[in-house]
Amino acid sequence: MNKESKIYVAGHDGLVGSSIMKTLKSKGYHNIVYKHYTEVDLTNQQATLKFFEKEKPEYVILAAAKVGGIHANNIYRAQFIYENIMIQSNVIHACYVNKVKKLLFLGSTCIYPKMANQPMKEDELLSSPLEYTNEPYAIAKITGIKMCEAYNLQYDTNFISVMPTNLYGYHDNFHLENSHVFPAMIRKNHLAKSLENNDFASIRKDLDKYPASLKGDASDEEILKYLDEQGIKRVETTGGQKVELHVWGTGTPFREFLFAEDMAAACIFLMENIDFQDMIKVSNIQDDEIRNTSVNIGTGIEISIKDLAYKVKEIIGFGGEIKFDPSKPDGTPRKLTDPGKLHTLGWKHKIELDEGIKLVYEYYTK
Repeated sequence: MNKESKIYVAGHDGLVGSSIMKTLKSKGYHNIVYKHYTEVDLTNQQATLKFFEKEKPEYVILAAAKVGGIHANNIYRAQFIYENIMIQSNVIHACYVNKVKKLLFLGSTCIYPKMANQPMKEDELLSSPLEYTNEPYAIAKITGIKMCEAYNLQYDTNFISVMPTNLYGYHDNFHLENSHVFPAMIRKNHLAKSLENNDFASIRKDLDKYPASLKGDASDEEILKYLDEQGIKRVETTGGQKVELHVWGTGTPFREFLFAEDMAAACIFLMENIDFQDMIKVSNIQDDEIRNTSVNIGTGIEISIKDLAYKVKEIIGFGGEIKFDPSKPDGTPRKLTDPGKLHTLGWKHKIELDEGIKLVYEYYTK
């Protein structure tokens, strides 16, 4: 891949895609193709093939996906499996038909079983049952991995798959009802801090700026009711009013977090330096059965949801109390990657969690 190469980034405006776009441009790549999902419907095979036939990209980074947190995954199960399988199948096949030199497919560490050995190596894939709440999404991503491997083995393509751990960053989904744990922590702590300071102007600005089912022109009473429904509660005590932030689950599960800018750097490193044959060499291949050639992208460092909640609370400056709601699902108990294969290939993360939280919150407020 050189600076003149024509590169298509699918999902360019999402958390990962936008970071990849930024990284590509910073490294001098300028022949980049991207389309909003309203311009090219990647769930439509004919539209996808027509786009590839017209643009003829040499390299493709597939970051487009339907994503969400535990609640969204569990409620929209059919949409998550259908839309992701359609996007992946159409793009991967179009890459083969149009002789793309290299495809990088982004999966997720939710592909690993609920009770996978920790830290999770790539060969934990399909070793036991998946976590129920995100099973449709995980199955879709597993399908993408296996499709890449199958096309490589049958058609001699150069499609590589990466499994990022929990990502966070500047262009995250901060939807108040359907976001992942990290952006939810950032936004809810910010709103709780604003409510604690009785700063309704800041709350209204937030409701207008980021997705929510209530807008900033609502009354104080409507805002208080809505925030209460989202776990940001003003409560009366003997000492006066205080604000509580209620977090889903027990707080005991552990998660690993990687800054999206690091993830983007890893992807570009792999696109520039690593081919499918290199992935085979560093994989645990037995009996000539080529499988599990994907690579984890993570830090190998985990933190409990409880500790994350208090860390974000401290950095943002919310002075109220955090409560955990055990009636809500926890999800997988642990999801720690083993990034050993990635380290062997020559890449390691740079941005640690405390710095990343500060960077994202600064972005969020500005």
